[in-house]
Amino acid sequence: MKKTVIIALLAMLCIPTGKAQVKWNSMEQSAKVATANNGKLFFVDFYTTWCGWCKKMDKDTFTDKVVAKIMNKYFIPTKFDAEGDASFTWNGVEYKGGGVAANGRRATHPFAQAILGARMGFPSFAIFGPDRKLLTVIPGYNSAADFTVILWYFASGDYEKYAFEKYAAIFDTQIRPTMEKALGL
Repeated sequence: MKKTVIIALLAMLCIPTGKAQVKWNSMEQSAKVATANNGKLFFVDFYTTWCGWCKKMDKDTFTDKVVAKIMNKYFIPTKFDAEGDASFTWNGVEYKGGGVAANGRRATHPFAQAILGARMGFPSFAIFGPDRKLLTVIPGYNSAADFTVILWYFASGDYEKYAFEKYAAIFDTQIRPTMEKALGL
């Protein structure tokens, strides 16, 4: 009897959950990636440990199979604690985190301040070109469907051809079939 229960439990652990996984790097890992990164874009998820919307993005958006496929194939996905103590060099600038703000909470990391500037809010996402130049900052929570459009806009290079509003308007009818073919969906 015990053997049967153990086998059943092990079998349940092997059943896929249907949730996709983004293969996240730390900022230190991404900062060390050689400039010859096969043309991939850098994607940085600025989060904090106390941010509920950050956790919702992790649970609902980043587990979507299309979002995960785009992220893993076209980006170097990076998780970055915007109040963490990571130390790294990005584009020749050395960043050191840690410390406590005047209100007694963890201080905002200088890298988050440099990239997000006056648009400080969490979650926020930054997309950098293969040359590590900032392309855009995306503030706030996005559903998987909305984030798919944003990610593909950059992954496909269409940001060089279209204004985003026009792109979003034609995405389902003109762009999605090409994206699905490229992703093998």
